[in-house]
Amino acid sequence: MKFLAVIPARYGSSRFPGKPLADIMGMPMIQRVYERTASVFANVAVATDDSRIYDRVISFGGRAVMTSDRHNSGTDRCFEALGLLEKQDGTAYDVIVNVQGDEPFISPEQLGLLASCFDRENVEVATLVKKISDERELFDENKPKVVLGADMNAIYFSRLPIPFCRGKKREEWLADTVYYKHIGLYGYRRDILERISAMPSSSLENAERLEQLRWLENGIRIAVAVTDIETCSVDRPEDILTLERLFGN
Repeated sequence: MKFLAVIPARYGSSRFPGKPLADIMGMPMIQRVYERTASVFANVAVATDDSRIYDRVISFGGRAVMTSDRHNSGTDRCFEALGLLEKQDGTAYDVIVNVQGDEPFISPEQLGLLASCFDRENVEVATLVKKISDERELFDENKPKVVLGADMNAIYFSRLPIPFCRGKKREEWLADTVYYKHIGLYGYRRDILERISAMPSSSLENAERLEQLRWLENGIRIAVAVTDIETCSVDRPEDILTLERLFGN
């Protein structure tokens, strides 16, 4: 099975313009993501819409492709990059892994866990979740939650805690029910990524602002693996200080 890992990277960001080029302990963030991804996958590329990011990736010996600046999601950018890279390489890839470009200390173990989901032939899309143990995280609308079925496929994603514990105080929810937060890492079979990219936006997606709901609405199965490794993303400049405290030693 041939994997292609794509790291979507935009320069424009309302909260943190130029984020992929931000210095993280002496190295641009996009390079940290790239090197960790390349420790797991043989084929890795950054997909960007900005020449500054492209040039920086090439300068440290990485691979990059220029993509449109009109994409609404990293998934769409991944699909365009796939077409460009397959044409350049003269080959077809079986599974495309969408790696978040704002997690400079992404765990290679998590990348390997995601890839292992495709050992099962019926897996169409795969992602990761982590058990929630903190009440603040449970009720944080910026951290999507996932409900799993007995077959370890996702049933639903929401910004609110699901399931709702009726008749119980908020501080009792975690004691009685297992909740999972979504880790924003995806793998797609090639034909499924092509299908996803052609889908129009859906009502659930628009309501929650979560694109994976569009896939569920259209009958795509999302396999889930559970990790116990925490992820740390950079959303704002001040997040870099937090990462430096965590990983600086």
